[in-house]
Amino acid sequence: MPQADQFFRETYSITPGDLEKYLAAALSEGGDYADLYFEHTTASSIAVDESLVKSATEGITVGCGVRVLAGEQTGYAYTDDLEPAKISKVARIAARIASGPARVSTAGLSTVEAAHNVYPVALPPTGRDLTEKLTLTRRADLAARAYDKRIQQVRVGYADQVRHVLIAGSDGRSVTDFQPLVRMSVFAIARQNGNAQSGSYGGGGRVGLEFFQGENAPEAYAREAARQAVGQLDAREAPAGEMEVVLAPGWPGILLHEAIGHGLEADFNRKGISAFSGRIGQRVASDLCTVVDDGTVPSRRGSLNVDDEGAPTHKTVLIENGILCGYIQDKLSAGVMKTSLTGNGRRESYEHIPMPRMTNTYMLAGRDDPQEIIRSVKRGLYAVYFGGGQVDITSGKFVFSASEAYLIENGKITAPVKGATLIGDGPTVLTRVTAVGNDLGLDPGIGTCGKDGQSVPVGVGIPTIKVSHLTVGGTAPRAASSFT
Repeated sequence: MPQADQFFRETYSITPGDLEKYLAAALSEGGDYADLYFEHTTASSIAVDESLVKSATEGITVGCGVRVLAGEQTGYAYTDDLEPAKISKVARIAARIASGPARVSTAGLSTVEAAHNVYPVALPPTGRDLTEKLTLTRRADLAARAYDKRIQQVRVGYADQVRHVLIAGSDGRSVTDFQPLVRMSVFAIARQNGNAQSGSYGGGGRVGLEFFQGENAPEAYAREAARQAVGQLDAREAPAGEMEVVLAPGWPGILLHEAIGHGLEADFNRKGISAFSGRIGQRVASDLCTVVDDGTVPSRRGSLNVDDEGAPTHKTVLIENGILCGYIQDKLSAGVMKTSLTGNGRRESYEHIPMPRMTNTYMLAGRDDPQEIIRSVKRGLYAVYFGGGQVDITSGKFVFSASEAYLIENGKITAPVKGATLIGDGPTVLTRVTAVGNDLGLDPGIGTCGKDGQSVPVGVGIPTIKVSHLTVGGTAPRAASSFT
């Protein structure tokens, strides 16, 4: 595959001179900074339902977005036509939107090489034949149905893309990147005596099709989804009340992402509307907790060589031993807050303005034995997977539903429960962490985060942790439960 800079020159005849001309047009009405974001994305997707291929698509999207910053004001316009006249037109539109007294000139562009390559994929998934991908989905469908006769319905999804991007700024930096991405997911429904329960699992990352083997084989995903569904058939109604809660490693890091991570994004904090605003240097968590956002983890779904503003990604420590160290920054927020970039300016596509977003957000491992953590709990809940949830950024309050959870009774994991929700607030829950396991796990690679109408791929992770007390919403009547 050609490198992204060669790709744009060869495919669309875009030269450094063209980029400088477009940037000059973007700054023609004033402004402090302007940038161009060119994107060419090839993607395919497959949906299998009831052993039938419901859809199989392949397509290409291409476009350019032009942004102008003038103080805190942003002008943005985009086009899906890379003809020079169209790009010049949207550059002038963005200029008018953000017109201001500041006047800067464009610097001569020079190409900047990415500091690292965290996804060295030899053959991207979009370069493989569609029949190979169909075979993967059919294998998953067959394996899920073979797991147990109570599995009555199976849906399998597959999606991949390769994105070529070129980002040029009026500061003279021109950066390119080649970004592969693939994922597969399996959803299974089990039924027994009128009772229906579901399970889901999958995986992926910035990898090629060779990823889907061993523990990431379609059959492994299918069996895990089926196991969850069948296991929930015998689940009790969850108890309610305040109790100790243990979060399993890996996917439960979604609670950290939602309840803590969003509150640490700089746009909320520069506006003073986050529960963490103005708290840098203060204790916001137990001294057992260190939380990072790391866009450089090799091959992970949330990783990037450069962010969508062309800045290199970093491993950024957000909370260290319970002390808030900083926020997740993009160019606009970092400029307003007079701090450094963290490589977290992200956008869904060329149609969208970049904003500070997470990449892979996780808590570092501690020193505790996960089995000892379980044994230390007399009465509690062990949460393995989460489904939907809601978070209020201003207060940090959250409600999450646990799609797979178990009772902990006298230091042992016992019966599965259903209908459990965790209720609390991010700033408080981290102060109640009393044990952190030595078993950090990352999610399998299927996460997508939504914010202000934009979706981007992300990763989450957490070791086994114990929260001393957290409100659990359940449906079991107290009198009928032995868990009181």
